[in-house]
Amino acid sequence: MITCSTNKKMYPSREIAEEALIEARTQYNFGHRDGPIAIYLCENCGTYHLTSQGIMNEKLKQYIAEGKVSLQKEANHWMSKLKKR
Repeated sequence: MITCSTNKKMYPSREIAEEALIEARTQYNFGHRDGPIAIYLCENCGTYHLTSQGIMNEKLKQYIAEGKVSLQKEANHWMSKLKKR
């Protein structure tokens, strides 16, 4: 298995990394200034990683503004409640 010297999870494309970024924001309860907010192309391994540094990713910013992140968080909450039954 190929790994990066940063020990971060590797994403093969920008699109996949953006999807992972948005999913991370919907799966976990990060504070407003916590958690990943952007992606970057790693010079060490040539794949994309998530980062909590820098300017917020435009796609993530749009999803937050449109309420899509909040809606997905709510859906995830109810799905976890139903699974516990």
